[in-house]
Amino acid sequence: MNYATIKPFDVANGPGVRVSLFVSGCTHRCKGCFNEEAWDFNFGERFTEREEQKILEALKPDYIKGFSLLGGEPFEPKNQMVLVNLLERIKKEYPQKDIWCYSGYDYEKDLLSGRLCDFSITDRMLSCIDILVDGKFVQELKNLKLRFKGSENQRIIDVRKSREENRIILWEGDTNAV
Repeated sequence: MNYATIKPFDVANGPGVRVSLFVSGCTHRCKGCFNEEAWDFNFGERFTEREEQKILEALKPDYIKGFSLLGGEPFEPKNQMVLVNLLERIKKEYPQKDIWCYSGYDYEKDLLSGRLCDFSITDRMLSCIDILVDGKFVQELKNLKLRFKGSENQRIIDVRKSREENRIILWEGDTNAV
């Protein structure tokens, strides 16, 4: 798997100061995408143990609230195989920090259905993710007043609560307005 960038201090992709990983590779090709260069699976650098260690080290300070995973597309099958281990390691080493993930895939139709990849891998990823911003970016529904998402069709799902209650629970902090 390749990645576009690692941001050790990100305040745009979830609440608080976060460490963010932007992976490469996306087949959605959303019109107006802010990160079009990351559609290419070969864009950026190879993600290795060194980058994983860099992320884990950046997560150490108490002022870092959590980790955000973006793309490209984290749930592309090629990316899942690498990311599942990273997410499990973050959860094990930093259980007090939350994990946010941004995906153009729909939580129910794509991720829970198991249609993308070996479902056991997708499920392992979902079990580590606290908050999922799902849905393709739709330029015609772009709204700059939205908090932590780009278009009105996207949802901010509390994955932990949704899994516990077996129904979609939106994140309580999702007030939509900045």
